[in-house]
Amino acid sequence: MAKPIVFHADLWDPADRYSRITAQEWLFILVMKYRYIPGNLNSHLYYHFKLTTIKKPLMISRAEYARRRRELMDLMGKNSIAILPSAKEVVRSRDTHFSFRQDSDFHYLTGFPEPDAVLVLLPGREHGEYVMFCREKDPKMETWHGRREGQAGAKKNYGCNDAFPIDDIDEILPGLMEGRERIYYEFGNHAEFDNNIMSWVNTFRAQVKKGAHPPGELIDLSYILHDMRLIKSKAEIKVMRKAAEISANAHKAAMKVCQPGMNELQIEAELKYQFANQGARFEAYSSIVAGGENACILHYVENKDPLQDGDLLLIDAGAELDGYAADISRTFPVNGRYSDAQREAYDWVLKANKEAIKAAKPGNHWSAPHDVAVRILTKGLIAMKILEGDLDQLIQEEAYKPFYMHKTGHWIGLDVHDVGDYLQDREPRILAEGMVLTVEPGLYFTPKTKGLDKKWWGIGIRIEDDVLITAKGNSVLTKSVPKEASQVEKLMADG
Repeated sequence: MAKPIVFHADLWDPADRYSRITAQEWLFILVMKYRYIPGNLNSHLYYHFKLTTIKKPLMISRAEYARRRRELMDLMGKNSIAILPSAKEVVRSRDTHFSFRQDSDFHYLTGFPEPDAVLVLLPGREHGEYVMFCREKDPKMETWHGRREGQAGAKKNYGCNDAFPIDDIDEILPGLMEGRERIYYEFGNHAEFDNNIMSWVNTFRAQVKKGAHPPGELIDLSYILHDMRLIKSKAEIKVMRKAAEISANAHKAAMKVCQPGMNELQIEAELKYQFANQGARFEAYSSIVAGGENACILHYVENKDPLQDGDLLLIDAGAELDGYAADISRTFPVNGRYSDAQREAYDWVLKANKEAIKAAKPGNHWSAPHDVAVRILTKGLIAMKILEGDLDQLIQEEAYKPFYMHKTGHWIGLDVHDVGDYLQDREPRILAEGMVLTVEPGLYFTPKTKGLDKKWWGIGIRIEDDVLITAKGNSVLTKSVPKEASQVEKLMADG
């Protein structure tokens, strides 16, 4: 009897253009994961479809979005205005587009999922502080391209006090700007809209003698908004824990199915299937599935080579859930057993990962985990006879950099490399409760590196976890993915 494939009915909801899996994506999963041959209904590789439902994905509440807008407006002060455009649809080829992904700042303040929209916040405005410009309802366009909220939907479902057609913005927004002392806006992200803002401001300035009141200041909105985003709320942490759980399950599944002779692309298909099957349609970033020496390329995304017996496989992949990213890296043997050289290098990276995580705690500066990782990895390079000399001197000279050339972490949230300053007053930022960062030490031994023993050639290792700073220490959101070498080997052996 044919083995059933379990699909989630929620993902096929035709009312939700942005959170359903397309037929083409399922076909990709069927071909790569299950070796299904399209059109061959008599093949023993053919699978029946079985629909089942899953719990509704975690979402940020309307109250949470309202709280964020209120906090931002309090920081802006009275007689100011914030203007923030949405993302636009991006052409993939000719008349087809990439899947739409909302601008992270816009999403953080609204949750509104459509392109061609502009958020306006007006603290103290008598007729409502939260204004949205968005596309109008259009039955013909919606038949072709999916449902729109329209102005009524923006008010009913997203809490806007006022909503206007986006085509009317030139007539309405300048009037909302006039008389406001400060404009908060992020220049440089939307070139065409930047020009609109400056055109409106210059028009006011030219009409001062006629009684116009142009804004006195243009202030970078990101300065205060990105500081807000750096500290995660309880609701955000809940979503990020779920994104980490989905991603962890996908990594474990990849370990279980991996075997020599498979292709990197098939492992990528396994990851995408696991993400989607648990309710996360999108990857947080392009998955890195790097076998053998490909792992020595930090951002390898071709994912097209066969997996060789005796090589390591480095996977750097994470799901996106309600806009929030997970980011996990694990490195394991394609055949299920680390060689002696692989195990020696792996254990040093693992030690750096675990000790760096201990350094991620409130009161420490954000670069403390990196400093710890560098010290341990340099000590390891000496022990492996790759470097020679005094430990402190080698660190000062950055002798480790040919083998460990990146930082040990970054902020993570709505963007996988999330916003938030790393320096304050030119000093590393102090870690505080609610921050989430990655800890990701690694070692990379590129083949033919001058002076490097051949036994290390082609070994690339990274071990990465997502770490929440708590009041008294930290919580590792991704701890369910095995990283002890013996645990990895056991999981792969058990299948």
